[in-house]
Formats: sequence, structure tokens, C-alpha cells
Amino acid sequence: MATDGTTAGADTPARLFQLLSLLQTPREWPGAELSERLGVSRRTVRRDIDRLRDLGYPVRASQGAAGGYRLVAGKAMPPLVLDDEEAVAIAVGLRAGAGHAVEGIEEASVRALAKLEQVLPGRLRHRVSALQTATTALTSGDGASIAPETLTVMASAAAGHERLRFAYRAGDGTESRRLTEPYRLVSTGRRWYLVAYDIDREDWRTFRVDRVADPFATGARFVPRELPKGDAAEYIRQSMWRGRRTYDVDVTFGAPAESVTARLPAHLGPVEPVDDRTCRLRCGASDSVEWLAVRLALLDCDFTVHGPGELVDCIRAMNDRLTRSLPE
Repeated sequence: MATDGTTAGADTPARLFQLLSLLQTPREWPGAELSERLGVSRRTVRRDIDRLRDLGYPVRASQGAAGGYRLVAGKAMPPLVLDDEEAVAIAVGLRAGAGHAVEGIEEASVRALAKLEQVLPGRLRHRVSALQTATTALTSGDGASIAPETLTVMASAAAGHERLRFAYRAGDGTESRRLTEPYRLVSTGRRWYLVAYDIDREDWRTFRVDRVADPFATGARFVPRELPKGDAAEYIRQSMWRGRRTYDVDVTFGAPAESVTARLPAHLGPVEPVDDRTCRLRCGASDSVEWLAVRLALLDCDFTVHGPGELVDCIRAMNDRLTRSLPE
């Protein structure tokens, strides 16, 4: 072990990365152990700790003869240092979250995955792809799975303001080539959509990502246009509901408002409390009455449907079918 920091001075950046990687393990590291791991003196460890603090890493030192160091939460998250195994594990997890549109984390997963894969060495990128190919996730969603590469190409093009070209298959099976200025990726929890300006059609369009093939960024930059609705999620919502009939849903639940709101899809809520044990939902919905009936039944609480009539009839017919399915 070195007696001072002079012999390792030339390796200071590498040593700092190694020290940071150790500190990011959730435990306290005695100064003597860090000194042994890094092959430097305790005085050098203390100087390296001060360097990390100067870079914004909140390292807390404990008092006592042994002394110890721990990386704690700060006001901002400094850059993480990952070893090969950790980088592969995170990339695979992000691919799973992005590819299966896990509700609540899907867009963040794509952004993080695009950043991580951009800096992954080729050997690690190959390991991530191989592991992803060799595993199958059991998911409960009914949406189509999307290749993570498709999402990351689109996300990177949108973030970098690069025109994006891809093949597209419409709902009626018509195939075409599209040149677009990508604006945002939006996940509904079941499907991914791309909001983009279509160059050839000179208008804004929404594209279901599971119908996209061979997307690639052309390298041609563009100045982002102003979206007519201002918000990509609202634009998608209005595009999906355009031409659909909207129902006035009115349902009373025998459960607290907080409990029901937490289990209802976001676009249906929130509900209004009637009292501590009862709440009521009044909203417009363009979902099919069959889908609404199933969602209500899955809430695991008593409810009364006041309208619309189509939903009442659907639930009554569903009840009859379920009753007939039971053995006598």
C-alpha cells in the first residue's frame, strides 16, 4: 500500500472513479478499507473525498478512531459511476420498462435508455441485446410490445431535432414511407404514439409506434414547430377521441375517494367524495362500454351505475353471463 498520494498522482482520475463506484454501494466504508482497496494512504483517501465533494458528491464522514465514509442524498443527483455488470442490468431493466409500456415510468425509461445506450461500449451493448433476446417477460398489459431500439431512435431524433424517416402501416393495412419532424413520444399505458409533423403532408400527425418499421434519423436538423394544442398528451387524447361517441359516466362507489382514484385510470378520475366511505364519479368517456364495465368490476368495491344506459345494460348482460357460467 502506498504511504502517500504521490505515487498514484498520475492515476488520480481513475482512482476517483473507483472510489466513487465503491461509495455508491449503500454502506459505510471505513477509511482503512478504502485505503487498502485503492492502494493509497488514508491521507490520500481524505484528499480524494474532498475532491468528490468539490464535484458535488455529498460524502458524509463519520467520527471515531476508525472513521468511515458514506455517499448520502443531496439536493441534486450527481453523475453515477457504473461497472459493466451494473450498466448491463440497468439497460436491460430500462428496455423492459420501455418496451412493455409500464404505466407511469415508460417515458422516463425511454429517455434514460437513450442516454445510457449512447455511451455504452460496443461490448456491453452486445451483451444487453443478447440478454434481451434470450429472455421473455410475462406482462399483464394488452398493448403491443415495442422494440426498445425503435423507441430510442425516435426519442433521440426528437431530442436532437433531427428529421425521422420510417415505414408506416395504417390501420387499414396501407403501407407508406414517412418523413417527419418528431415532436414527442407519448405512452397511454397500453400503446406508444409519436406526435410529429409530416413533411410530405404538411400537417401534424400521430403514429402508432407498433405500426412503425425501420425508423432512422436522417441527420437533417430542423427548428421545432409549435404544436397546435401545445401539449403532446392532449393532442394524442383529442386525436384518439375524434369521431368517437362520448358517454356521460355517473357511478357511485362504496369506498373512500382516495382508494377509488388510485385504482381508476387517470383519464377517468378523479372522483368526488360524498362522505368518508362513499364517492362519486362524473365524467365524459369515449372508451367502449365493455371496457368501462370491466374496469369498474376490477375495482374490488361495491358500485352503482347511474348512467349511461348502455353501460347499465352492458353490466347487466355481463352479470347474466357470469352467473350462467357457474355450476349449479
